[in-house]
Amino acid sequence: MILSDKRILEEIDRGNIIIEPYRSECLGTNSYDVHLGKYLATYRNRVLDAKLHNEIDYFEIPKDGYVLHPGTLYLGVTLEYTETHRHVPFLEGKSSTGRLGIDIHATAGKGDVGFCNTWTLEISCAQPVRIYAGMPIGQLIYFVVEGDIETTYNSKDNAKYNKPTTKPVESMMWKNTF
Repeated sequence: MILSDKRILEEIDRGNIIIEPYRSECLGTNSYDVHLGKYLATYRNRVLDAKLHNEIDYFEIPKDGYVLHPGTLYLGVTLEYTETHRHVPFLEGKSSTGRLGIDIHATAGKGDVGFCNTWTLEISCAQPVRIYAGMPIGQLIYFVVEGDIETTYNSKDNAKYNKPTTKPVESMMWKNTF
């Protein structure tokens, strides 16, 4: 079950959902619009290795925007910091974003109960497109969890994306054992 706008507001009032900054005009019928933060990053190497720490270079999106190009994976970040303590958050691209040929996540649209951070975006595009810091980029929808939670994401010792940040975070796959 997806939370409605009224239910999202109730959960915000209860402290189960936190969105900072919160703007009432961003609340949709059953979602909340999130915006692109001012930082992007790209990997230093064209060939990535899942067993190695693949380093990234950060840059700030200029006021007049930045042109994304196909064939490059860009890591972006949401302007909004969120916390979700009783629901499963899903981040999806807005239809207006998709109609510009922009994908905002390769595979990681689902958050975990207890996720407390900004969202790193895995951005790619179908053709060159100019983007801007602060533009609407996606929407969060919240699903009800059936049953009690034993261990929330923010309480796991092995959670790789717990450190609060305003910048995109590179893959931490290299921290896994395989």
